[in-house]
Amino acid sequence: MHRWHGRIGLAVAAAVGIAGLELQAQVPGLEGTLVVVNKGGANVSVVDVGSGVVLATLPTGDGPHEVALSPDGTTAVITDYGGRTPGRSLTVVHVPSLSVIGTIDLGAYERPHGIAFLPDSGRVLVTSESTGSVVVVDVNSGRVTGALPTSQRGSHMLALPGPAARVWTSNIRDGTVSEIDMASGTTSRIIPVAEQPEAIGVTPDGAEVWVGSNAAGTVSVVDAMDGSVATALEGFRWPYRVAFTPDGTRALIPDLRAEELRIVDRATRAELHRIDLSGGAPQGVIVTPDGTTAFQSLSARGEVLAIDLESGEIRGVLKAGRGPDALAFTAIVGQSAPPTEE
Repeated sequence: MHRWHGRIGLAVAAAVGIAGLELQAQVPGLEGTLVVVNKGGANVSVVDVGSGVVLATLPTGDGPHEVALSPDGTTAVITDYGGRTPGRSLTVVHVPSLSVIGTIDLGAYERPHGIAFLPDSGRVLVTSESTGSVVVVDVNSGRVTGALPTSQRGSHMLALPGPAARVWTSNIRDGTVSEIDMASGTTSRIIPVAEQPEAIGVTPDGAEVWVGSNAAGTVSVVDAMDGSVATALEGFRWPYRVAFTPDGTRALIPDLRAEELRIVDRATRAELHRIDLSGGAPQGVIVTPDGTTAFQSLSARGEVLAIDLESGEIRGVLKAGRGPDALAFTAIVGQSAPPTEE
């Protein structure tokens, strides 16, 4: 069942070791709010970036994994993946009021994981790993409105290009990437990649799909036009996620087992920075809308680092909860009343 206070708004809105790192728990000169998904705590931390203050710790369902932020930056939706018992819900957080405003039951669509908002929309796309589907959910009504088949097993993460005419999923069990046409709701291509693909990201121009493969320790690049696959980077132990700067010039890839973050030039595939995160177990990574700063969660330390993308230097460290993973950043600062029901 789901509970609602109201509707969401739809306006557009160098190697450095961390051992013994002593920085203020804040990021001077940067304002905004960070939503941190704490897998180990079954909750999210809402953190004021400028001051480092944890504004709220809010409960989720069991085993929260990923988070998507609405286009206007007010609403965060978290996938409740579950533990021994498969999860089948989404937790909805209204960021300005620091409150959970709803839980959406996905019914038969168990093990929700990857998630993204459709641009200029109150709908999210969510992978259901158990059913091999991308589920369409209307966040305003709290209802599932459709499901798109990936035609593959273990569909784990998803990625959208800017126009969102297509959605791409990484299918861990089958070693493939699925391309789903949003207009027809059908799988248009299934592209084999290196074994156990998990991390996936689409460049902002929609031209390339970068895929991290856990078993091979590689990152492949799929040409979105012709479907050809090339190995771009090697030597990873677990290329956990792929994120891009808004201008599409750089890719960020945290390696969970090697405990480092690589920042790579997209065009040349040359490594710009490799940041030593020993003892941190890095997981989720995102980039601020202005492209200046990356946030990197450290699941073993209960922290999130702010990293200057030009220099590769650590700007600050923020406290989170137990086992932080996925992140979302909004420029919204402060607290207000939750939306009222229409």
